[in-house]
Amino acid sequence: MTAATNRRLAEILAALPTTRVLVVGDLILDRYADGKANRVSPEAPVLVFEAGEERYLLGGACNVAANLRELGASASVLGVIGDDEGGRTLTQLLHDADIDTQALVKDRTRPTTRKTRYVAKTMQVLRVDEESRAPVGGDAERAMLAILEQRPFPWKSVLLSDYGKGVLTPRVIQAAIAAARSQGGVTVVDPKGKDYSIYKGVDLLTPNREEAEAATGVSIRSTADMHAAARRLREITGIQTAVITLGKDGIFFETPDGSHRIIPTEARAVFDVTGAGDTVVACLTFCRACGVPLEESLRLANHAAGITVGKVGTWAPSRREILSRLGDKAPGAEGKILTQEQAAEVASRLRAEGRRLVFTNGCFDILHAGHCDYLQKARAYGDALMVGVNTDASVQRQQKGPGRPFNTLQDRAAVLAALQAVDYVVAFDDDTPKDLIEAVTPHVLAKGEDWRDKGVVGREWVEQHGGQVVLVPLVAGRSTTNVVQKILQTGQ
Repeated sequence: MTAATNRRLAEILAALPTTRVLVVGDLILDRYADGKANRVSPEAPVLVFEAGEERYLLGGACNVAANLRELGASASVLGVIGDDEGGRTLTQLLHDADIDTQALVKDRTRPTTRKTRYVAKTMQVLRVDEESRAPVGGDAERAMLAILEQRPFPWKSVLLSDYGKGVLTPRVIQAAIAAARSQGGVTVVDPKGKDYSIYKGVDLLTPNREEAEAATGVSIRSTADMHAAARRLREITGIQTAVITLGKDGIFFETPDGSHRIIPTEARAVFDVTGAGDTVVACLTFCRACGVPLEESLRLANHAAGITVGKVGTWAPSRREILSRLGDKAPGAEGKILTQEQAAEVASRLRAEGRRLVFTNGCFDILHAGHCDYLQKARAYGDALMVGVNTDASVQRQQKGPGRPFNTLQDRAAVLAALQAVDYVVAFDDDTPKDLIEAVTPHVLAKGEDWRDKGVVGREWVEQHGGQVVLVPLVAGRSTTNVVQKILQTGQ
């Protein structure tokens, strides 16, 4: 994509006003249990999972709403939760994300949908789902319909997020479409299942390749197949323009006159595709609700998804992140190196902007591929990565070996600052980064997985302030010690 096109997209995004969007769909509480799975049970041929920390995130339609909120929309959720601890946790997470919960419906006959992922070294070992997939009915459905049948309708547009958990019944879908039409807004749906006739009357759908194949019966292997699937989607739902997301191949769309285009993917690095579809449908809905033409809306959604897949787990990219990506301006290395006072100021500014700061530290004496991989993975947990670097005196006190550090602090900081994954570099002279961590109070404290049993300095402070500690997998066989030994052996 040309720089001129990116500038145009940035201008469009920067000028978008806020708009009220109601997300209707399946509300999911995502629970992540981090731990180790290094041995097989003597009782049965299964892995033994040693549980560590756990964390809760917004999932399903809640993550869609979080994406809308980060883009600048006023987001509300309409869905069903249970009268249980999961429902209370989910409600609190929504409040914390500044998402309106007045339209939540509590159903004492069904549990809050919860997905628990057991993760070892960033790999899922097992997922356990607690849910009811039965269609919502009775008092719960009537309560949802009462909200959708308000006139005047309090929201401009409606986004239907269907995860197949029973909330989007045909009556709820049609009431949502009528509600958006009463305001002259749009209705966009992220669909599920094979029967798309239930979505008849919506303005846009965003099925992925596999979903489009299931709904149309067309096996999509070529451009001709995409045309056939698009034609069938229009016949089933009455939509004017068909959109099919293609993962790494981008987004396909076709207008009623048969003209089409494939917008190539904008991902620079892919760590986790979880939540990318939520980001696409949220950005597309927000842009269309604000009157942005379809192609520009899809291009912006593509850029937003490119940010999401570069993160670990679900992610809601902010408008500022997307604008920064479109500008493609990385700060100069000299502007990345900070004093501790400047680092605290930067951390304060990032918190005020609602951006997540990741902090890690080390000597980084001889930078190698393992370092680069580690820093890139750590950066994926937030919006900015700050690296604390031991001063020369601090390295010497650690007795890492004669002549250490081989490279001066100035050189080590300059090399780190030249890496795209690193946003800020700050030196510390103490034996540990404890004081520096307390000064910046990061949202995420990252260390290599080899620190699992050593005790991560700063863990207690970060967790007391609502942050998390992550242990990043390391590349096997890559270490400064190995590099030094190889150099010494070669010189003998």
